[in-house]
Amino acid sequence: MTSESPITDMHLDVLKEIGNIGAAHAATSLSQLLDRKIDMYVPNVKLVSFDEMFDLAGGAEAIVAGIYLRIEGDLSGSMFFVLSLESSNHFIRRLIDDETFSFSASTLPEIGVSAMQELGNILSGSYLSALSDFTGLKIYPTVPSLSVDMVGAIVSFGLIEVSHYSDEVIVIDTQIREEGESGSTSINGHFFLLPDPSSYITIFKSLGVM
Repeated sequence: MTSESPITDMHLDVLKEIGNIGAAHAATSLSQLLDRKIDMYVPNVKLVSFDEMFDLAGGAEAIVAGIYLRIEGDLSGSMFFVLSLESSNHFIRRLIDDETFSFSASTLPEIGVSAMQELGNILSGSYLSALSDFTGLKIYPTVPSLSVDMVGAIVSFGLIEVSHYSDEVIVIDTQIREEGESGSTSINGHFFLLPDPSSYITIFKSLGVM
């Protein structure tokens, strides 16, 4: 964290608490969708450099499934949710009950794409809803778009504007644990939150920590 950063450890602790509330809501929705017990946690929220963000996702050239959406309303900014292809395949196969589905295929079945977008909808919507409840702000996510590409390519356009005033990104680690007959399966994904400049101040003033 740089000395110029407006974000302190206290801010990150508040975002982690909000993230865990959102994760609990998302877990309930996913449990109903998959008809099995799903637990979700936010073990860590941190402020990292662009290079560190790429490293967390396996490197700028790692191929991932990424969900992108804009945040609108009283706040504005960009949000990405990134999962490895292995983790993405696992969840979508469960969602559509098709063990042959793969994001590595040359042509993706529309049902698989829609299922991944719905997963992004649930996760991002739950987090932003919790943030809205805490802050009293009106926050609206746009319809999420799905890309299967290198991490660097997916998030590059979201970095164009933020790079003018910052070289850091808020990372919300997300752990999803699925309970099944053969035991539990745990995967890790990452939310990359890139608020527009004025939205940093808006968020923390609304939380009473600015």
